[in-house]
Amino acid sequence: MDFHLIPLLAIGFLAGLMDAAVGGGGLLQIPALFNTLPNSVPVTSVMGINKFASFSGTFTASIQFVRKIRVPWKMLLPAAVLAFLASYSGAKLVAYLPVHYIKPAMLAIMAVMFVYTFFKKDLGQIARTTQLSRKETAWGLFFGALIGFYDGLFGPGTGSLLAFVFVRFFAYDFLTATASAKVINLTTNLAALTFFVPNGHIVWAWALPLAAANLCGGLVGTHLAIRGGSRFLRYGFMVLLLVLIGRFGWDLLHTV
Repeated sequence: MDFHLIPLLAIGFLAGLMDAAVGGGGLLQIPALFNTLPNSVPVTSVMGINKFASFSGTFTASIQFVRKIRVPWKMLLPAAVLAFLASYSGAKLVAYLPVHYIKPAMLAIMAVMFVYTFFKKDLGQIARTTQLSRKETAWGLFFGALIGFYDGLFGPGTGSLLAFVFVRFFAYDFLTATASAKVINLTTNLAALTFFVPNGHIVWAWALPLAAANLCGGLVGTHLAIRGGSRFLRYGFMVLLLVLIGRFGWDLLHTV
């Protein structure tokens, strides 16, 4: 057994746990992959391994969430289809669009989301009991496509964006929002895999063990999220936003 795999599996477990509970597992897993895998492994293969492992963790988390949390399937299913198509389109366009301009925009968006969530104490704390209106469903389809495109094009913070949209615009509690975000995030990951797998960009000797670690982490993270409830997820959401703000800010400072 390659001993370099052991710390990577530990990080994969933590990434799966973090992603299932509040999102942002890629912040741990992607740097770990770049630091662990041999330099001979192409960047596309690193991203392919990450996506395959993330898909496994997200799939596990999604199954666990929807078994215990009621989600708006009438809006989620068509939104997931649009997110899938948009994510695939974003992945295809990544070589042609100026991705470096996205980081400053995301830094500003994450900062606004953090300030809004911090000062609105009751945000996402009350469970919605009414059905979505047609207008809200249409907005759900729009946001699903928009964030799906972002995930295919760039990626970091997708789960946070989705959860915030469900809480802020549809008045769902954080638990329902997190469960709903997982369903759409699952389809955007699958869209990326339809590119990585057929083109041979996955090193299975690394991807399969890392996927197993993500899966186990996803089980634990989902349990913590459901047990902790919306209050726990609100705090976790804000911590994740701070991490994302720090990550984007650091990247921008070192590219100037």
